[in-house]
Amino acid sequence: MFELAEYRCFAGCGERYPLDQVVYRCQKCGALLDVEHDVAALSRQSANTWKELFDRRWMRTQWPYGSGVWGKREWVLPGISDESIVSFAEGGSNLLWAERYGKSLGVPDLWIKQCGTSHTGSFKDLGMTVLVSQVREMIRRGRTIRAIACASTGDTSAALSAYCAAAGLPALVLLPRHKVSVAQLLQPLANGAVVLSLDTDFDGCMKIVQALTEDGSIYLANSMNSLRLEGQKTVAIEIVQQFDWEVPDWIVIPGGNLGNVYALGKGLLLMQRLGLISRLPRLCVAQSARANPLYQAYQRGFADYRPITAQATAASAIQIGDPVSIDRAIRILKHTNGVVEEATEDELADAVARADRTGMYNCPHTGVALAATEKLIRRGEIQAGQRVVVISTAHGLKFTEFKKSYHTGQLADATSRQANTPIELPADLDQVRRALEKHLGA
Repeated sequence: MFELAEYRCFAGCGERYPLDQVVYRCQKCGALLDVEHDVAALSRQSANTWKELFDRRWMRTQWPYGSGVWGKREWVLPGISDESIVSFAEGGSNLLWAERYGKSLGVPDLWIKQCGTSHTGSFKDLGMTVLVSQVREMIRRGRTIRAIACASTGDTSAALSAYCAAAGLPALVLLPRHKVSVAQLLQPLANGAVVLSLDTDFDGCMKIVQALTEDGSIYLANSMNSLRLEGQKTVAIEIVQQFDWEVPDWIVIPGGNLGNVYALGKGLLLMQRLGLISRLPRLCVAQSARANPLYQAYQRGFADYRPITAQATAASAIQIGDPVSIDRAIRILKHTNGVVEEATEDELADAVARADRTGMYNCPHTGVALAATEKLIRRGEIQAGQRVVVISTAHGLKFTEFKKSYHTGQLADATSRQANTPIELPADLDQVRRALEKHLGA
């Protein structure tokens, strides 16, 4: 069935497993697994043929090609039947030219890949469509799976619950209590998931969900399951496709559990191996200064990695102190001559507000990436003539309390330099006119 793709040990010990086996780590050495495709088979089609095929399918009404993920199905999950696919037309998100914001920074060729415009409001939909579709295919072929489970800081749980609801499969969600936004808590509840709110952080939830899924009867949906990354890697392919198959100079991405960083690299490397691109962009992983184990390792030249206890940050979805995909992220950063930068609470909030003033509506995690971009520009690492893409991972509407706290001057450890509040007046025409003269001029 999956003759063109299989699991292989990421550490290179040689172990292989079929994609319909419930396995997340190498049973020989304990390393994470990776989905490997038969590049020789894929190479039988020329690079131009692949480009033409993907362009022809782009956001079509023919099932399942309304999805940016399934339009590249041969590179994602070959062999799956159409009947098993669960899709909300994810992917195909806007590549926004942030012209005004970019010019204010001295880099006019600045773009925002708006992954938060997906069905549940984050990039997690891209991986979840693959994972839930695969589980559905496995069940159709006779395997017993009681539920699909995840630990989450919000976005993963929203995606899992929505796709499971559409597939008619039970979803089990473990959240750290009081560490996700109200919107992110309500999403899985609305979709009927079993939601456990635990007195711990994400790393604590992750330990418990791994134990719950050990016997294989409950399927693990976190990014240590490399099926997720196959969907998420299409972000990189889409970016290049949306630039008419030209590669940007930089891609900046927020980093928490770091699966998305590796997924982005996977997409780029596959395009290079198949001849669709001839060079790679430089990657920058942006971390909150309060949850920055990768940044700290980068400062030590990646000589050693030390987990930390992540502290509370407005960028709650990346408040992770011991990321599962640390080794994956380091490998892809080395391969792309990448860098790691951090952002304080003040820096991320200020970057969000400045970008919002040019028409965007960014989440705090995107703010971390924007703040990192601004730092790289100030240092001259990103230069004026270069093309830069910032990955926006979630929709700002999920973080209304963050926006409210900023504009009312109540956001912890941030100075609300761009605060904007309503002007409260009686319903009096003269007072309204005076207020407008003050703000707009005579």
